[in-house]
This record gives sequence, C-alpha cells and structure tokens, in this order.
Amino acid sequence: MKEAVFVKRNTEKWKDYETTPTDDPDQLTERFIELTDDLSFARTFYPKALVTRYLNGVTAQFHQQLYANRREDRNRIASFWKVELPLLMYAQRFKLLYSFLFFLSACVLGWISAMHDDTFVRLILGDSYVNQTLENIKNGDPLAIYASSGRADMFLQITVNNIRVSFVAFVLGVFYSFGTIYILFQNGIMLGSFQYFFYERDLLLTSVLKIWIHGTLEISAIVIAGAAGFVMGHSLLFPRTYSRLESFKRGAKDGMKMVIGLVPIFVAAGFLESFVTRLTLHPVVSSAIILTSAAFIVWYFVLYPRKIAREL
Repeated sequence: MKEAVFVKRNTEKWKDYETTPTDDPDQLTERFIELTDDLSFARTFYPKALVTRYLNGVTAQFHQQLYANRREDRNRIASFWKVELPLLMYAQRFKLLYSFLFFLSACVLGWISAMHDDTFVRLILGDSYVNQTLENIKNGDPLAIYASSGRADMFLQITVNNIRVSFVAFVLGVFYSFGTIYILFQNGIMLGSFQYFFYERDLLLTSVLKIWIHGTLEISAIVIAGAAGFVMGHSLLFPRTYSRLESFKRGAKDGMKMVIGLVPIFVAAGFLESFVTRLTLHPVVSSAIILTSAAFIVWYFVLYPRKIAREL
C-alpha cells in the first residue's frame, strides 16, 4: 500500500481520536490498539515518513492516558474474558477446526494401531504403566492409578504439566506449524491407544466415565493450544501485506492470548483429576460432570464467540 493511500484511509479516524477525547477505559483501550496497529504498519513500510513520527506521538499520548487510570486495569481483565478472547477465538475458528481434526485423526490412528499391534500400547504408554493397570484390573479397580498420589501434590504436578504441554504446543508453531502438528499427533495417538486398551478388556465405558471427568477440559484445552500454535505458524507462512517479522509478532501475540485464556481450564482440569476422578461416583454424576464440561467448552469457545462477533 502506498503511503498516500494509507494516510487517506486513516486520516479521519486519527483526527476523530484527537478531537473527541474519551474517558471510557474500554474505548480508550480500543483506540490505543488501533493506533499501535497503524504505527506498526507505518514503521514497517514507511519508517522515515512524517506519518510514522506523527503516529508515534499520538500513540505515546494515548499510552499515558491509558495507564494514568488504574481502574482500567480491572476493566481490561474483564474485557479480555468477555470480549477480546471470544472475538479472537471467532477470528481463528478455522484454525481451531484444523487442530481438532488433526487431533481426532491421531486418536483414530492410535486406536487402529493398538488394534493391530499388541505391543503398540506398551510402546506409547510404557511397560510400567501398562503392567500397573493390568494389576489394577486384576484387583477389580482398573483406574486405581488416579488415587495413588496425594491430592495436593497431584493437583500441582498435573496443572503445571498441562500448562507446559499447551505452551509447548503453541511455541512449536514457530516451525511453520509442523511442531504443533507433532504435539497434537503425539497426544492424540496416546489417547486413542489408551482408550483401545480398555475397550479390548470390555472396560471402555468404565474408563470413559472415569477419565473424561477431567479429560474433557484437559483434551479440549490441548486442542485449543494447538489452534494457538497454528495461529503463529500461519503468520509466518502467510504474512499478507505485512513484513514476515511484523506478521509473526501479531500471530505470536494472538496465540499467546489464546494460551493464557486456557490457564483456568487447566487449573479446573487439574482439580477434577486430583480430587474428583479418584472418587467412585455414580455414572449419572460422572456423566453430568463430563457433559457440563463439554457444554462449557462448546459454549465459550465456539457459540459465544459467534454471538459476540455478530453483535458487533
């Protein structure tokens, strides 16, 4: 885009921002984001132009206004969960779909591989885990492994590990999304082979009612983290009108927001796995927890974003 066209398209907006000041924190934040985006574009394509200096000055003024009002910090956090993250999820909905399809394909592959190779489950899950689970099945408690550790220690370890996995899935998107695909396939194959292991022993329903108490949130979050990795990888593969570096910065920023949005999900999943999964619950109770978790994921990450996007 030529500099003259860029200036012509945005002059009215910049003039309006300067001549009609606002004290509303949300509107101030929105204007600041718009200006920083324009400034980044100008710095990339017109680094020595007057418009770049002008935008730098205006953006600095808005920055001072923005951080002079401490109450905005609280509003900013609420706005992130109510509007910003849902809108981001809507904008990246196709990458979420791709992530889900990659993960589902890996699950099917893991199931089929375990079906045709008796040693595959041991290769994926390890001899120690398989032997212990077989012993638990013999003793009449197939999933006793979930009650083998202290609740508090288990909660901390599981939550930290889940956050680490999601962060790795996101960060490996820097390798043009191939690293993210690897993490999705690794976890999907593990899940598929794990579930076939119980299916083979007529314990599939038992395992589903136990494992998916926490697994619904945990697996969903991994898929969403995969979408965050695709956002960053896509920004490198298809920079559009931006420089590759500028496109990468934007993709990394959006992907990081998606990963940060998953932290409460992983905390909830860790709590369920440590304190609830170990309990012997009635199938109706287990089903209610699983369905409630699934309904929340679909609502907050799919349906609610669509509703917000259509209202704006």
